[in-house]
Amino acid sequence: MSSSDNELSSGSPTAEDLLDRLRASGARVTAARRAVIQALVDGGPHPTAEDLAAKVVISHPDVHRSSVYRTLDALAEIGVVSHVHLGHGSAVYHLSDDDDLHLLCRLCGAVDHIPSTAMAAAARSIEQETGFAIRPGHYALSGLCERCK
Repeated sequence: MSSSDNELSSGSPTAEDLLDRLRASGARVTAARRAVIQALVDGGPHPTAEDLAAKVVISHPDVHRSSVYRTLDALAEIGVVSHVHLGHGSAVYHLSDDDDLHLLCRLCGAVDHIPSTAMAAAARSIEQETGFAIRPGHYALSGLCERCK
């Protein structure tokens, strides 16, 4: 199952849903947090912190870039957003409701997605053999896409 760079589908949470999660966690809803959440909901796939900061500054020039970075850290801490490393570049962010694993083509740079359950058996096997519990969603799985192989 592939969603090919379409991170947010019709069943995705709204900005207000995410702000409600923020409130429920006891966190404050600030202008910066509201702006970052809106940028995540409205944005395209795989934005970096810098992409989000640039977008937020357009609509909220009073929100400093450092506030965007701190907001992303706070949102990650309470589980609203997650980040993944796609190769050697900056981490990219996505809503935590999207728990797909990222596949990165080493040749053309295409990013695709698979359900996180696709790695469950391999993760269990690695843990049984080594005692090491992997966290496969933090980094993209590298390989060759169908076009490049």
